[in-house]
Amino acid sequence: MTPSYKNLKSYEQAVTVCDLTVEFCKTYLNPKSRTVDQMEQAARSGKQNIVEGCAASRHNPQTEIKLLGVARASFEELLEDYHDFLRQRGLEIWSKDDSRSLELRHFSYKSDKSYETYKFYMTDPEKIGNCLITLVNQTNYLLDQQIKGVKKANESSGVIWEGRSQRLSRIQTQSLEKEKKFDDWIKAELQKMKKYEK
Repeated sequence: MTPSYKNLKSYEQAVTVCDLTVEFCKTYLNPKSRTVDQMEQAARSGKQNIVEGCAASRHNPQTEIKLLGVARASFEELLEDYHDFLRQRGLEIWSKDDSRSLELRHFSYKSDKSYETYKFYMTDPEKIGNCLITLVNQTNYLLDQQIKGVKKANESSGVIWEGRSQRLSRIQTQSLEKEKKFDDWIKAELQKMKKYEK
């Protein structure tokens, strides 16, 4: 039986990004550079957290959301590394409406795309850098949609989607509301007592 994450577009894209990143680092970066390890780890973390998030989905949707968020953050870090690579070498960063970017984005509609689909870009640092920027942006978009989908699917079961600061703020607001109600009740009781005293 095929694991459910294998059917996710986000996972499929993450595998391609991970494989291309390893090849990119071998081809264009000094193997002794810390950047190599950081980029490969970010790519792997993005992919693995999709897998772990999917595994947690049946038992804990909040953990799934958290892990997908970690995947998203890992790919965002990787995206910045590719921007740095191009900028520091004076290479062009293509806009999303550039014809070359549009060509890359068109590949995303292929059902059989993989590492091999983009491998020919590896011969040129500007092309492969921009290729990976496009792929990472697409992966992030897919993760954003996946997170929204998971939240929507679980809203009916009463799952509260909030971070620690949001939860603390909600508890504090509820506490203040209770205190105000109590204060209002005390004032009302004191008013009643004054009427009786008269």
